[in-house]
Amino acid sequence: MDATSQPAVRCQAVAKTYDTGDSQVPALRGVDLEVHPGELLMLVGPSGCGKTTLISIIAGILDQDTGSCEVFGRDFLHMKDKEKLDYRARNIGFVFQAFNLLPTLTAAENVSVPLIINGTPRRQALQKAGEMLNRVGLGERGRSLPAQLSGGQQQRVAIARALVHNPRLVVCDEPTSALDHETGHKVMALMREVAMTHDRSLVIVTHDARIFGFADRIARMDDGHIESVTTQAPNARREDTPHVA
Repeated sequence: MDATSQPAVRCQAVAKTYDTGDSQVPALRGVDLEVHPGELLMLVGPSGCGKTTLISIIAGILDQDTGSCEVFGRDFLHMKDKEKLDYRARNIGFVFQAFNLLPTLTAAENVSVPLIINGTPRRQALQKAGEMLNRVGLGERGRSLPAQLSGGQQQRVAIARALVHNPRLVVCDEPTSALDHETGHKVMALMREVAMTHDRSLVIVTHDARIFGFADRIARMDDGHIESVTTQAPNARREDTPHVA
């Protein structure tokens, strides 16, 4: 990571409030945050502190009320819907906490969706999807429907889908929550490889302290604010990272 390079993500004074009908609930209260190319940044903090809202704004799924959030120099708030969809499809991979797999598609077909949206021919997209499934340890489950997979397997399919089109930014909401220790570390090793090899950026929301060592920086949130951002020492990272084939 080159700290002097243009940030992949730059949030400035980002605020978001939810209207619940009878009252308004502030989720973000003026968040400032930068994410650099080639960096794996983790967002940690108690439930309800605004982490998922923040990454949803970064990924263009939600609009902020005030402030700016630029992703590679562009703010989704100033894009038309079609432009926003196209930009997100080309540049961002998102791992939803609920996985959001399409139930009538096989694992390989689910993973191939971002490629097909971006114009890759179906046969080539399925081949690349199979290769990515193999990298997350599910090469033999490509023809399985989501209902035929365990929660942990569905989570790995969702991760493969987020990575398959080589997005410049990967945003993940609790990517290891349904994974055992060994599988979680293998998945995180793959994500670090993606970030470091291709100079991409990863933003990961997690409560899983077992994977904190994979982060370059950890941003701690509470009550809609970034409370602190700490840098991990190089010798504290990846010391027990397994090889991912």
